Amino acid sequence: MTNTASIGVDLGGTKTEVILLAPDGAVLFRERKGSPRDNGYEAMLNTLVNLVGEAAVKVPQGTTYTVGIGIPGSLDETTGLVRNANSTCLIGRPLKADIERLLDRPVRIRNDADCFTLAECRAGAGKGYGLFFGVIMGTGCGGGICIDGIVREGQHRIAGEWGHVSMDKNGAPCYCGNLGCVETLISGSGVEATYLRKYGQRKTMDEIVSHARSGNQECRELFDTFLDDFGRCLGGLISILDPDAVVLGGGLSNIDELYTIGRERVAKYAFHDNLKTQILKNQLGDSAGVFGAAWIGQECSL
Repeated sequence: MTNTASIGVDLGGTKTEVILLAPDGAVLFRERKGSPRDNGYEAMLNTLVNLVGEAAVKVPQGTTYTVGIGIPGSLDETTGLVRNANSTCLIGRPLKADIERLLDRPVRIRNDADCFTLAECRAGAGKGYGLFFGVIMGTGCGGGICIDGIVREGQHRIAGEWGHVSMDKNGAPCYCGNLGCVETLISGSGVEATYLRKYGQRKTMDEIVSHARSGNQECRELFDTFLDDFGRCLGGLISILDPDAVVLGGGLSNIDELYTIGRERVAKYAFHDNLKTQILKNQLGDSAGVFGAAWIGQECSL
């Protein structure tokens, strides 16, 4: 065992979380804070650096540490700039170079869905499956592919990015430039935007789900559409990958109906009349990606 601790940060649209793992894997420190919403790139950068700093002061004396960060996007392998990020203030920014300059140490950055998938592969609901698909359903919608214990990154570092498959050419515009993407249909921000367009009022995803369960007609209709869209999007993906299991993460993974009605809708749309694919809730919590980020950071010391 090396004498190296691991700091991981999971940068999300609504929350950012940091974790410090001891060399033996024990959790020494964990903190979650709200992500900056309106202050742009510098605020995001400061949040990341400050959280790493909070964890770093808790590293045991005489122990070195690595830093890994999961982001809702990916790094261009040529320019090093962020691309495909649903936190759009990151797009085109040299995030890795800026953080390394401010921390004066190397960091490893990877897509947050890959971090989530790695975490659930190693220590969560995906452990033991030959092929499983990790889904993040939160502010955005991302995915990762794990094959025999290895999370596939892909030639363009977009393996598993099902959130930007266009499902409806007449659908809502997505920040990526396409219309009717999966993310516009089954992410929290996507459903909230649909409610605003349809009813002219703002409701959070939590409010929409709660009011739907209480019998509010508008919310019930929208919630049913959400579950149907979930089934159609995931059913199509299962028809392509035919995974052994799908593991759901992100804040929306706490919606119980995804594992009952949602699974029925998946079975309706998948290209098989006896769906065997397991649809599982994460075992490491809705922010499991922070563990994956810490483990990815360990690659800095290889």
